[in-house]
Amino acid sequence: MQRCRLQALLMFLMLGIATGAVAREPAVVIDAGSSYTRIVPVVSVLEDPTGKLEFEQVRSSTAFKPAPQIGTNFGFSQSAWWVRFSLSNPGDDDRHFVLREDYPLIDHLEFWASAHDGQWHEIATGDRTAFSTREFVHRDFLFDLEVPAGEQRTFYLRAASAGPVDLNLAIYGPHALVASVSGEQLAYGAYYGGFIVLVLYNFFIFLIVRDRAFVFYLLYAASYGLYFAIHNGLAFQFLWPDSPAWGNQSLLVMLSLSLVFGMQFTRTFLDTAAFAPRLDAFARITQWLAVLGLLASFTAPYALIILPVAILTVIVTTLIIVLGSIGLIKGYRPARFFMIAWGMLLTGVMIYMLKVFGVLPHNTFTQNAFQAGSLLEMVLLSLALASRVRELQRQSRTDTLTRIPNRRAFDELAAIEFDRARRGGVMALLVIDIDHFKRFNDEYGHARGDEVLKQVAEKLVNGVRQGDHVCRFGGEEFALVLPASNGEEAERVAGSLRKLVQETSSADAPITISVGVASTRDGAFASVDDLFRAADSALYRAKHEGRNRVVRYVP
Repeated sequence: MQRCRLQALLMFLMLGIATGAVAREPAVVIDAGSSYTRIVPVVSVLEDPTGKLEFEQVRSSTAFKPAPQIGTNFGFSQSAWWVRFSLSNPGDDDRHFVLREDYPLIDHLEFWASAHDGQWHEIATGDRTAFSTREFVHRDFLFDLEVPAGEQRTFYLRAASAGPVDLNLAIYGPHALVASVSGEQLAYGAYYGGFIVLVLYNFFIFLIVRDRAFVFYLLYAASYGLYFAIHNGLAFQFLWPDSPAWGNQSLLVMLSLSLVFGMQFTRTFLDTAAFAPRLDAFARITQWLAVLGLLASFTAPYALIILPVAILTVIVTTLIIVLGSIGLIKGYRPARFFMIAWGMLLTGVMIYMLKVFGVLPHNTFTQNAFQAGSLLEMVLLSLALASRVRELQRQSRTDTLTRIPNRRAFDELAAIEFDRARRGGVMALLVIDIDHFKRFNDEYGHARGDEVLKQVAEKLVNGVRQGDHVCRFGGEEFALVLPASNGEEAERVAGSLRKLVQETSSADAPITISVGVASTRDGAFASVDDLFRAADSALYRAKHEGRNRVVRYVP
């Protein structure tokens, strides 16, 4: 009998200690003016390394501690985490609020609240259970809170996950919750609407230019956009609410595909195999690792795969920045937008990863840094693709040896200036040929001949006036477009170019040129082709008369 009394006394003391511990915790005071309160600073937490503690054991536990200053983001943890908080209602009316946990990727989330009858009621949900287990049809976890007038209530929450255990708890009044959700819907609509617009825009551009880089950009954007829909909980809510297993696996699948296509886009966009073959080989290795992660997601546990894939994400993003930097150093113009784009994403990735690992606190900025960085990246990559198209167009109109406009560019420039001349202006063409160039090649070799072509092109570019166009027509022949020039002016320009080439050529291998000149005022030319034929005929006269001279077309 005495033993029973002693046990009863000990139980009473333990209950008193536990009750006292709860009573000493600061309660959040809610009244009619309360609308939004972040309760993380006042909650107590209990770590359950075994994950097997029952609710009654947790209620009587004295091991609860105040939440860390950085908050309740515990990063990757195999423990189950219990959170306890109290709400006090000093008013005369019952108050209803909503508890919100805004990280939607927690596997198991259990909420306990006491009812009027004193019984504890549990809501068990999480992204490992069907979406229908939630109290509210919303991408985040929402729980109804009721605090009777003049009372204080204590609530418990248990969280366990193979991924990060990231708790960012806040209570909302009904009106504040509606306002918050409305603003978020607008933001997400703008975000995903922007993604869709970028994908469709670049798809139609691809149909025109047929550049493979656009294909990998589209695949990267699509997989990345779907990854964020999963990450935000929207895909689980709208696409597969009854398939929680696929909802968890799809996160790994889409992230792995994003790494594969993002790296392939980088390699194609920058042509890394040409200027950084070793890094390009390492990039291929990271792609295969991402594919391995994708395949492993179908067989290995989520907890085993998520951390390596997260680390691989940082490695891939860093490697892309390195490759872009090399491309920028090499003078590749589109690499400027490319570097800014990936710099934005890398900043977002680093901030978000530091949040995931518990280094940075969970807040609106750290939670959405990855996503904001990705949208800026997609916009800037779209600009980079446009710059790439312009660069490809420029290269298609540039002679690879002399780096001046080629025959294609000449045809376009000459046609434009001829149309202007027909509307009341004037233009002239110069057709230039290097004298005895075949003999020069036979005597000094083709390598020396290529050097002569580059030197002559440089002298012609330096010798013309601003606004004139020097083009390599083909072989050893150059064609110059002189806008707003009549025959006399064009003849003077041709003479100065002939002297420049002759006087600056090397003594051991002298070079001279012959020039044919024709102006729209030298005859009634029906087309730019007629004008060119006139200048070309003048060139052949110059050759026939002994070369190293300028001859103007005479009708």
